[in-house]
Amino acid sequence: MSFLQPLMLAALPLISLPIIIHLINQRRFQTMQWAAMMFLLAANRMSRGYAKLRQWLILLFRALVIAGLVFAISRPLASGWLGITAGGRADTTIILLDRSPSMQQQGAGGVVSKLATGREQLVRALNTLGSSRWVLIESTTNSPNELESPDALLRLPSAELTSAAADLPAMLQSAREYIEANQTGRTEIWICSDLRENDWNAASGRWKSLRDEFVQFTQGVRFHLLAYSQTAPDNLAIRVTDVKRQTTGEGAELLVSLVMTRQTDTDDIVSVPIAFEIEGARSVLNVEMVGPTYELKDHQIGLEQGHEIGWGRVSVPADANSADNDFYFAFSKPTARRTIIVADEPTVVRPLQLAAGISPDPTFEHGAEVLTSEQLATVEWEKIALVLWHDSLPEGPAADLVRAFIDRGGQIVYFPPRDPDRSEFADMSWNGWAETTAELAVETWRGDQDLLANTLSGASLPVGQLKIRRHCELTGEATVLASLSGGDPLLVRVSTDRGGIYLCTTTPAASDSSLARDGVVLYVAVQRALAAGVETLGDTQQLVAGDSQQQTDPWQRLAGAEAALSTDYPYHSGVYSSDNRLLAVNRPAAEDLAKPLEDAQLAELFQGLDMVRVDDRAGSIDALIQEIWRLFLATMMVAMVVEAALCLPKLRRAEGAAA
Repeated sequence: MSFLQPLMLAALPLISLPIIIHLINQRRFQTMQWAAMMFLLAANRMSRGYAKLRQWLILLFRALVIAGLVFAISRPLASGWLGITAGGRADTTIILLDRSPSMQQQGAGGVVSKLATGREQLVRALNTLGSSRWVLIESTTNSPNELESPDALLRLPSAELTSAAADLPAMLQSAREYIEANQTGRTEIWICSDLRENDWNAASGRWKSLRDEFVQFTQGVRFHLLAYSQTAPDNLAIRVTDVKRQTTGEGAELLVSLVMTRQTDTDDIVSVPIAFEIEGARSVLNVEMVGPTYELKDHQIGLEQGHEIGWGRVSVPADANSADNDFYFAFSKPTARRTIIVADEPTVVRPLQLAAGISPDPTFEHGAEVLTSEQLATVEWEKIALVLWHDSLPEGPAADLVRAFIDRGGQIVYFPPRDPDRSEFADMSWNGWAETTAELAVETWRGDQDLLANTLSGASLPVGQLKIRRHCELTGEATVLASLSGGDPLLVRVSTDRGGIYLCTTTPAASDSSLARDGVVLYVAVQRALAAGVETLGDTQQLVAGDSQQQTDPWQRLAGAEAALSTDYPYHSGVYSSDNRLLAVNRPAAEDLAKPLEDAQLAELFQGLDMVRVDDRAGSIDALIQEIWRLFLATMMVAMVVEAALCLPKLRRAEGAAA
């Protein structure tokens, strides 16, 4: 049991007061041997056991009266979350609020989402517990904002649903920095989340350092996790995978490819009406879905010849989670996919030219030009999507041009030169070639995202079939996307605000690897980097919610996000215009089939920390915390009545009464 005024429990020794008074009264009289009284005591010996029991019961209920009073004024708490506090009022309460799309899931037969339920529960619980300061850290900005009271959670736009994923390690890091900077006293951190794996990123190395840093706080930090981990197996999520505009003999048409997913792996046939909307013009296609995935390729939608740029939306009927029922897209005439190759060795140029110059779609215009680093000043960078660099890392004016290209959203892939030098870019540098006597295989790679991700059908790329004969060692901090047997990286990505910086530690030369001979992996990786670079060119752009906060031009909403503030448009699904461009913003792909963390994983993340967890459900109206001092007052009154009844003298029959 827990208490809001635990210091009042110091009065519990008063329970012994009736016993002490009884013992004192016993010592007020001296015992004298008197024959007549001894005879009466001997005669009454048969009833002595009952008298002692009665006396002990009177003492017990008198003690209960005092205990009930002490517990009542200590304000005990009870409900579905016993033990929620361990020492009274907190000095600072920090709220970590998960606003990711999966928190929009509603309860069975209800209309209240997980996020709305969690906010209501937090407000009731925190108002009961009290605190000197309340701080909100929500999952878009990860910045601490002080609140006047917990009730503000019900009014703030920054506590509403968004289409951006959460980053729980980053939120906890922000909480840690706030505690350290403000020298908070006793601190409680309340986390409201649905425990989705992609939001918690349990494999991140940040968790260990976070645990160590929280343990070091001397003032004490306690974590309370309000978890909404229920899934909706029949919930449908829809996502557009490709949109192409092409000219036909009668005008033009859109080719829309999409995928629908659900967590139920069943052979039941479900009829799903898919609605296609092109700037207000709506059509419906009924499809039959079997199993967890349905894929539609190149669905044709007619356009007028002059309709060269526009936007659209695909949607499915309302279900448990409305956040994944719509997907927005923008289209225009295909943008030329241009690549420049900076190379110091002719044998490497040809495989890279083929990988970048052969189009997977005849409607796309591809081109790959080979340059030297001295010719970079003549490049029309606003038309370039990808740079393949097989030379010493850029320095001086060349590095400035490359940085501007990356800041604009371009993609660059570095391959090691024949003779690595001391040059450095983005805090990365080549160390030198590592010679091995045997071919190395690729031991691990990231198949869930980035350049080596699985195909849309779920099949993995044949990365494990590659043979690496030579590789160059790297220095610097980067995310490893593929590693060789022995632990050395094969492909890494450097963290950037926009654009992409990749480093591959081998080359396509036959003496170095089988990248050129087994060309599938090289071709797919180059084409994916090229597609990501093209998204920043042309008149339209597909964006992931939360990744576009670096946009400086004001946005105007064309569709979606009706209740969102204009400053928060980058976090909400919809279509926007900015600087004569159409921007389509959607939730991250990981949100569609995100699974909750296993209990063992969660326990490991908080190992060594003081953490209490309660599992709630969307639409729940049961309070997390409830004061039960009235129960103890009632117990005290019942004890007083029973004690009084036991103290009443035994009734005797009147003389002369009938036998």
